[in-house]
Amino acid sequence: MEKQLHETIFYPDVSFPYIMYTHTIHRSIPEGRGFNDLHWHEELQITLVTKGKLVIQVNGIDHELETGQAILINKGVLHVTTGLTHNGQYVSFNFPEKLLAFYADSAMEKNYVLPYTNSSLVSLVIRGEIEWESQVLEMLRDMKKKFDMKKNWGWEYEVSIKTVQLWFIIISNIPLSSEEAPKYLKLQQERLQLMLSFIHQNYSNHITLQEIANVAHLSVSECTRSFKKTIHMTPYDYLIKYRIKKSSELLISTDYTITEIAHRVGFNHVNHFIQSFKKHHEKTPKDFRKFRHEIRE
Repeated sequence: MEKQLHETIFYPDVSFPYIMYTHTIHRSIPEGRGFNDLHWHEELQITLVTKGKLVIQVNGIDHELETGQAILINKGVLHVTTGLTHNGQYVSFNFPEKLLAFYADSAMEKNYVLPYTNSSLVSLVIRGEIEWESQVLEMLRDMKKKFDMKKNWGWEYEVSIKTVQLWFIIISNIPLSSEEAPKYLKLQQERLQLMLSFIHQNYSNHITLQEIANVAHLSVSECTRSFKKTIHMTPYDYLIKYRIKKSSELLISTDYTITEIAHRVGFNHVNHFIQSFKKHHEKTPKDFRKFRHEIRE
């Protein structure tokens, strides 16, 4: 089964649905949606840059973050990290909104959670230039320590309390956009998610622009417009980029020949594959494979 755009997060402990991922260019601990992997999930996410500089694209808008800065991403929002300095590192805290509500249908949920998570708030960059932002960043650093340490008795409580405090500081300092996310924006997002999922599931076959557009019941021109607006590339360019991404994984993890890999990721002609790969990686597939094996040794 090809992995979907929608990420279902697998928590280490189902009875405590909270996870911290540590990401570098090369890997994610625990395994999850890593660097340069476009996705969305039902959980809220707070990403903190621990080393280097990060560029994260949320709903098609790029945000540049320095070491020590963070970003809150609302639930259900498409995002992808597109740039990270060579030895950079960032952590992402993911948790469901119900953690902030204490229990279903609570006054907290009604007054302080859903009005924000269902609003048109997409993301919030926390740079630390004002006092409350510095306070939030310090709390995030503490949370990272809590996750890195051996889990002692009561750690789930400590993390939950800190997260609720953090949320309360944030909502006390940002204006509440009173209207729910406009219907057409939600629809736009859903259509794009459908088209991207279709590419992710069918990239190894021959697929046409018309087929991609049909999934979201759009015309070809509307489909192209939607891609350009939100992820700054045409559907065709995204398809090629995704095929190259999948081919890179096969080059590292299998012994398939270059020709076999080209066909497995949907290229009919090996020369077209090699040219496209070189354009993305500035290396031929053969050199890329050799280079990655040398790094590992």
